[in-house]
Amino acid sequence: MTASFPHDSTLAHREIDVDGVRIFYREAGRPDAPALLLPHGYPCSSFQYRRLLPALADRWRLVAPDFPGFGYSGTPARDAFGYDFDAYATCLQHFADAVGLARYALYLHDYGSQIGLRLAMRAPQRVAALVIQNGDIYEDALGQKYAAIRRYWDAPTPENRRPLVEAVSEHGFRDEFIGEIPDAQVTRVPPDLWRLHWPLMDTPVRRDVAVGLMEGLRDNLAWFPRYQAYLRAHRPPTLIVWGPNDGYMPADAARADLRDLPDAELHLTDGGHWLLETHFDEVVTHLRDFLGRVHAPAPQPG
Repeated sequence: MTASFPHDSTLAHREIDVDGVRIFYREAGRPDAPALLLPHGYPCSSFQYRRLLPALADRWRLVAPDFPGFGYSGTPARDAFGYDFDAYATCLQHFADAVGLARYALYLHDYGSQIGLRLAMRAPQRVAALVIQNGDIYEDALGQKYAAIRRYWDAPTPENRRPLVEAVSEHGFRDEFIGEIPDAQVTRVPPDLWRLHWPLMDTPVRRDVAVGLMEGLRDNLAWFPRYQAYLRAHRPPTLIVWGPNDGYMPADAARADLRDLPDAELHLTDGGHWLLETHFDEVVTHLRDFLGRVHAPAPQPG
């Protein structure tokens, strides 16, 4: 049986200039409602949040941008944008300022977890809560699927780089979305995720950006202790909802968050990396309960 959630069906699709880059974003909810900021993961865009926005918009303001080089946002030249995790964090920070998000809960998923945590470290007072969904920051808990990337890190030869390049393809994107989940869950994942998104990514610059982010994960490992220190120091209210059928981020990666967030709520599903496609109702139920307790709208006058 499918759950039924109260929702505001108004979903806006907007563009805004951020530091000279055209940023596309999706938005739902009242401008004065508590905000949820939704940075996306790889290999996707704000499209991954298309169902979540209206499902929570009755009580929260949800804002989901496309990063430069992804989705419908612009693709500036490399000498105009850094295309690394720090550059994306700066872009997200300036985007949040531009759309008037003074305080927000952060949804941390995939690359968005690294980018979002860098944003949180810059302005911890603006973070009302964290939602962590398959976003890893503990090196000892990384999954076996990192093996190909590690081979390239250890020996950056053309041969070892080839699997990274081959992954940035329509077939590679398809494998990212449905390659690790049971057949019964595969039927819940729309092929739009790779068939419609791949044409947007199939340009020389965007393919190069995607490969470069995989290469840059090695430098990002040095940030893992800093992310962990932020969590220990600030202990934001945190919901962890996780799909353990994930070769990059297995169940141990979810449990690792409890080392630095012992009071966090942890919910392990039987899904994989893309829970908003396969376990949408379950995730939304947890979100509404959690956000309703820690990041709720102010009571309306009687």
